[in-house]
Amino acid sequence: QVQLVESGGGLVQAGGSLRLSCVGSGRVFSTNAVAMGWFRQAPGKEREFVCAISWSGSTTDYTDSVKGRFTISRDNVKNTLYLQIDSLKPEDTAVYYCAARRISITSQRADDYDYWGQGTQVTVSS
Repeated sequence: QVQLVESGGGLVQAGGSLRLSCVGSGRVFSTNAVAMGWFRQAPGKEREFVCAISWSGSTTDYTDSVKGRFTISRDNVKNTLYLQIDSLKPEDTAVYYCAARRISITSQRADDYDYWGQGTQVTVSS
């Protein structure tokens, strides 16, 4: 059984920062080189890609709207994925989801990911 559990969301003023974490558990993390990503879904909108990272961490990918403000990283010893969010904007308000896929290659497509967390709410006030 694979589980992804996000934490770190909250209410923050515009310009502030948050650090999201996602802890993974399950056999896949010991048997596969797992790529991981963050997606988000704002009220009334579809889930969208935010960023992703390969198993080794050598490859990262960001959607244009978060480049320079968001930083994805991972600690494979702890099976933990991180998202450092700086210079938050009201339009960053969304539920943020952690996702993992059973191969190392990153993807921007939600359908390419095999496992999902329950999400953590990020709310940015203006």
